[in-house]
Amino acid sequence: MNGRKNQALSWLGSVGVLAVLVALWWGASNAGWVSRVFLPTPQATLASLADGLNLSGNGNGELLAFTQATVLRMLQGWLLASLFGVLLGAAIGVSPAVRAWAQPTLEFVRPLPASALLPLAISIFGLNPGMVLFVVAFGAMWPVLLATVHGFAAVEPRLSEVARCLQMSRAAFIWKVGLPNALPDILAGMRLSMTISLIVAVVGEMIASQSGLGQAILLAARAFRASDLFAGIVLLGLIGFASNALLALAEKKLLRWQQP
Repeated sequence: MNGRKNQALSWLGSVGVLAVLVALWWGASNAGWVSRVFLPTPQATLASLADGLNLSGNGNGELLAFTQATVLRMLQGWLLASLFGVLLGAAIGVSPAVRAWAQPTLEFVRPLPASALLPLAISIFGLNPGMVLFVVAFGAMWPVLLATVHGFAAVEPRLSEVARCLQMSRAAFIWKVGLPNALPDILAGMRLSMTISLIVAVVGEMIASQSGLGQAILLAARAFRASDLFAGIVLLGLIGFASNALLALAEKKLLRWQQP
């Protein structure tokens, strides 16, 4: 009972903070503290959002198409990043020797911002959707890869000894012992990876002129269409919030065995 009450109070607090921020936004824009050329009213933003998503049936629906392109690019990059991150992380984390050899290279490549690799990716792949997908997958792979390495490296040494006594193969040890132990770290890395994939997808769309919310926001900013710009920003926030909530729910379901 106390847990549900605390959760309800937490939700009310979150809604209250959001309401205060919207009220400040409304006051600043309607009172003229900031020019509406740069800060539209919440009403204008909602109108642009409804028109762009064609919620009323009378809009152009362009924002809906841009949103679908960005979400698809984000999901594709995230899935590729998760797949290669888990596979490479398992291969590195299960062997102390491989970890020792690969650690310097990982520490060298990991800090490189994915956006800094866009010019290199453009020179290799050209200005096409595949180039943006590659950069998204590269940038989003590192949280999953490092979390997987940490999860496999943290396996209880006695479990490794038991596996050797049972003459378990390397594949059986990874599947039956290593993966369950690393799963909490992997899921945490995947949640962070989803956020990074959205960010890199938007930046890639802006720089490489690919269809999506990034391009829509950039064009709106250049044309001083502030309400359209803010509508795109609101959509990005909603996408990030929804994707994180879904992954948190999946994590809770998959890790039920950890709960007391």
